[in-house]
Amino acid sequence: MRSQYVKETIIEEKSEDEKDRELMLTILQTKKSLQEANINYEYAEGKLIDYFLYTMKAEQAKLDYLIGKAKSKGLSLEIVDSINIKNG
Repeated sequence: MRSQYVKETIIEEKSEDEKDRELMLTILQTKKSLQEANINYEYAEGKLIDYFLYTMKAEQAKLDYLIGKAKSKGLSLEIVDSINIKNG
């Protein structure tokens, strides 16, 4: 006879404000990752050039998707555009 173990978890729904805040934070993090990949690309040698090029393309695609999602929700991206992300 087999025993089955079922793990029960409570799924909490996030409020729309929390989802919007999380989306904006993800946009900022992606923007920072894109900037870092761009800086690393400038100093890369050999096969790392391809790596950082693909990383930049991937981060740009992710950023475009997230910005489109934010715009479709009617969120203002002026705050994101005005924030200058510093490395470190």
